[in-house]
Amino acid sequence: MKFYNRKDELAILNTLEKQSRSGGAMTVITGRRRVGKTALAMEFSQSRRLLYLFISRKSEQLLCEEFLQKIRESFTVPVVGEIVHFRDIFNLLLQLSQKEPFTLIIDEFQEFYTINPSVYSEVQDAWDRGRSKSRVNLIFIGSVYSLMTKIFMDSKEPLFNRADRILILRQFVVKTMHEILKDNGHDDMRTLFDYYMFTGGMPRYMDILVTNRAFTRQKILDFILQDNSPFIHEGKNLLIEEFGREYGTYFSLLELIARGKTARSEMESILEKDVGGYLDRLENEYSIVEKHRPINAKPNSRMQKYKIKDNFLNFWFRFIFRNRSVVETGNFQYVNDVIARDMNTYSGIMLERFFREIFAASGKYNIVGSYWEKGNANEIDLVAVNELKRKLVIAEVKMSKERASLDRLKVKASGMLDDFKGYDIDYLALSLEDAARFLRCAWIYIASTE
Repeated sequence: MKFYNRKDELAILNTLEKQSRSGGAMTVITGRRRVGKTALAMEFSQSRRLLYLFISRKSEQLLCEEFLQKIRESFTVPVVGEIVHFRDIFNLLLQLSQKEPFTLIIDEFQEFYTINPSVYSEVQDAWDRGRSKSRVNLIFIGSVYSLMTKIFMDSKEPLFNRADRILILRQFVVKTMHEILKDNGHDDMRTLFDYYMFTGGMPRYMDILVTNRAFTRQKILDFILQDNSPFIHEGKNLLIEEFGREYGTYFSLLELIARGKTARSEMESILEKDVGGYLDRLENEYSIVEKHRPINAKPNSRMQKYKIKDNFLNFWFRFIFRNRSVVETGNFQYVNDVIARDMNTYSGIMLERFFREIFAASGKYNIVGSYWEKGNANEIDLVAVNELKRKLVIAEVKMSKERASLDRLKVKASGMLDDFKGYDIDYLALSLEDAARFLRCAWIYIASTE
C-alpha cells in the first residue's frame, strides 16, 4: 500500500531538518504499534543522508558492535578502539554530524529501559554538551506509548524538555480511509464502515486487508478468524509489554468495557475490587480508554462512562479475547456464530461512533458527543453543538432507518433543551445510507483548511 496522509507531520519534520543544520534538532515520534511511525520517518528520509539504528533486545556491547559497523559503512570514521557503551556511539555520531549533516533515526528507543536505563541520562548529557555544534537531525521512535511518554514528558526524567517536537501518531481519519479504499476500487459506504469498525483506521491493519483483497465483511472476518492470522493474538502482543505483570486485571477491565459494562460501578461489582487506579492509568498513562459524559454534563459530573478508543482493540476484546478458550482450540466457527448473533447491536454502536467522527470532521461544530440521563434513560446517539452560531443537531443513528423515530427523539431530548435555549435545532434520523452526504460536507471543509 502506498504512503498516505501525514502531511502535517512531514511538514514538521522538514522544518526541523532545516533547523538541525544550524545546531541539531530532536524529534520524538510515538504512538501505538502498527500506526506507521517508522513508515513516516522513512518516507520523510527518502533521498536524504540517513543512518537508521534499531534497538533490539540484546546486550549493549553487541548493539554497539552492530551500530559501529553500520556507521563505518556510511561514514569515514576516525580510528577508534572497541566501543561497548551506547554513549560513545552517540558522541561519535554528534562529532560526525559537525562535518556532514545527516538524519539519525533511533527506533524502539524505549528498549534501553531493559538493556541499560542509564543510557537516557548519558544521551541527555551528550546532547546538552554537543547539540549546538552538531548538525544532526535526530529522530527517536518508540512503540511503548507509556514508556516514551515517561522518557520525554516526565519532569523527573533526564530527557524531559529536550525534544523540539513530540509527534503522537494516530490512526487514519475516515477521509484517508475512504481515499485508500477508493484507490482500490471500493468507493461504497458499506466497505468504508466495515473497515472503520474492524481496523479503526490503523494503517498496518488496512494494509493487510487491502493486500489480501478482503473488502467484504465476511472476507474480513474470514481473514481475521483463522489459524496463524496476524490478528488473533494482536491485542495480547500489543498490550502485555505496556501493562507488565498486572496485565490480567487490565485485560479484564477492557473486556468488560468492550462488552458494554462501561460504568466504573458495574466493573467493580463484577470484579469485586476497586478499579479506579487501573482506569486512571488506562486513560492517562496508556491512552487506551477515555471517559465520556452527557453533552451538557458539568466538568465534575460523576455521570460518566468509559470506552476503548481503538476500534480494533474494542473488537478484539469483545469477540476474540472473550472467547479465547475456543480461539485457542481453533474453533473459529463458534466465534463467527457469536459475532453473527451480536453484530446488529455491535455495528449499531460503531455506527454511532462513525457519525460522531464525521460530524467532528465537518468543522461545523465545536462540541460533538452523546446524551443520556441517570440510569441510562433517554439515551441520544449524537448531539452536535455550534455555540458560536447557536445551532444544535440531535440525531438518532440506526443501522435500519425504519427503526428511528423523530417523535420519540424529541421526547428524549426534552430534558436537555434548557441548556440550549435560543438554539436552532435540527432533529435527524441517520443510517449508513446518509453517510456519503455528510462525508462530502466534511471533505469540503477539510480541503478548505489544507
